[in-house]
Amino acid sequence: MTGTLYGVGLGPGDPELMTVKAARLISEASVIAYHCARHGRSIARSVAEPYLREGQIEEKLVYPVTTETTDHPGGYEGAIADFYELSAKRLAEHLDAGRDVVLLCEGDPFFYGSYMYMHERLSGRFDAVVVPGVTSVSAASAVLGRPLVQRDEVLTVLPGTLPAPELARRLADTDAAAVLKLGRTFGSVREALEEAGKLDDAVYVERATWEQQRISPLASVDPSTVPYFSLALLPSPAYASRVSPTPPASPAAGSGEVVVVGLGPAGPEWLTPEAAAELDAAEHIVGYGPYVARVPQKAGQQRHASGNRVEADRAAEALSLAASGARVAVVSSGDPGVFAMASAVLEQVAAGHGTGVRVRIVPGVTAAQAAASRVGAPLGHDYCVLSLSDRLKPWEIIEKRLDAAGAADLVLALYNPASRSRTTQLADARDVLLRHRAPATPVVVARDVGGPEEDIRITTLGDLDPSTVDMRCLLIVGSSRTRAENGVVWTPRSY
Repeated sequence: MTGTLYGVGLGPGDPELMTVKAARLISEASVIAYHCARHGRSIARSVAEPYLREGQIEEKLVYPVTTETTDHPGGYEGAIADFYELSAKRLAEHLDAGRDVVLLCEGDPFFYGSYMYMHERLSGRFDAVVVPGVTSVSAASAVLGRPLVQRDEVLTVLPGTLPAPELARRLADTDAAAVLKLGRTFGSVREALEEAGKLDDAVYVERATWEQQRISPLASVDPSTVPYFSLALLPSPAYASRVSPTPPASPAAGSGEVVVVGLGPAGPEWLTPEAAAELDAAEHIVGYGPYVARVPQKAGQQRHASGNRVEADRAAEALSLAASGARVAVVSSGDPGVFAMASAVLEQVAAGHGTGVRVRIVPGVTAAQAAASRVGAPLGHDYCVLSLSDRLKPWEIIEKRLDAAGAADLVLALYNPASRSRTTQLADARDVLLRHRAPATPVVVARDVGGPEEDIRITTLGDLDPSTVDMRCLLIVGSSRTRAENGVVWTPRSY
């Protein structure tokens, strides 16, 4: 009968924060395994020491490298991979002999823990049980005396090894955060916090719950003094705002401004200089998450990302921020006045939100313009812009407008042609237009214009296959005068 592998979480360092189950398993196991550097000392073993007993076999899993270089032909990654394979074989020998093995792990075994590498190699052959432990993040929050998150706040846990721009983006888009694996990454993490505008809110916690623990404002920490067992914490912003002893004075009500900014259909090359200047001047960026992510990071600027079906809530939030005196940019893809946030903001103003707040609209390149440019000039004469989404208007209205535009012989730019839940509307729209247009009428199917998955296809109304169209597409349906030759589509300016 084979033994059982136990991945035992020891908690953040204080032996009294170990679970009762962890203590029991440590005292009962035949084999105690733990990782250590070449010097042989193990923090995990020192935490578990009160529960060890005489006669237990101890397996030191000695890392071949930690921070130094290696002459292994596979470099650091190759040396570590070989080490894990060898460690797994050593533990398997005990398990095959029927001995239970407890592998000690600081914090929680599945939370950036080394145990997971043994688990993935051995759990398919042996029984493997994971005993969770208190994480360093929970410990840091406890010793700081501040909640991590509350109510609907979002907590993001990040490794400090991420590139600084990526860290900054993720820090800017969350309410609260914990950044682990500091040490040599501290300078990069500090830079990211500053770029995200959250450096002043960040707290440095070192060796939480240990006798040597240290807590300090992160901005004041000397990078040369930072060990690996430390983290950066951005605790609950709501709690901080309630307990702050000297809250900042609020500007006069109504002195702020909301600028609704069009980002264009894709990357920065589609952004107008006016829009870029407004984004740079804003104190708050509000918008649908993927659009907010397209805005360059700026130190001190706060970002408020949300889902794609809460336009009214997003607009109200922007007006509320501006009512307290802030400069707020609400971002939209394409042009904000075309099926986007400009009307949503103005609707909320009409409903009584943001009294006294000034609202301005900054235009952007539309998806229709971008798609048309890729094939020529299909919008060269009169055209109609229509959304096929029936989320905010009934299909009966859409069908009437399609019929009228078809009868008027207008070129159509069709937004929101399909989605996972809307699979029949495009076929219905095609059938309505075929009442007025020849099957040979040119149709442009433009997907992800300006993006990495850009795909432009030219087909006809009769051959249009709705199954090839999704929410990221825009369609341009020609008039009776629109021509398509040699990959170029245009509508003459004269009849």
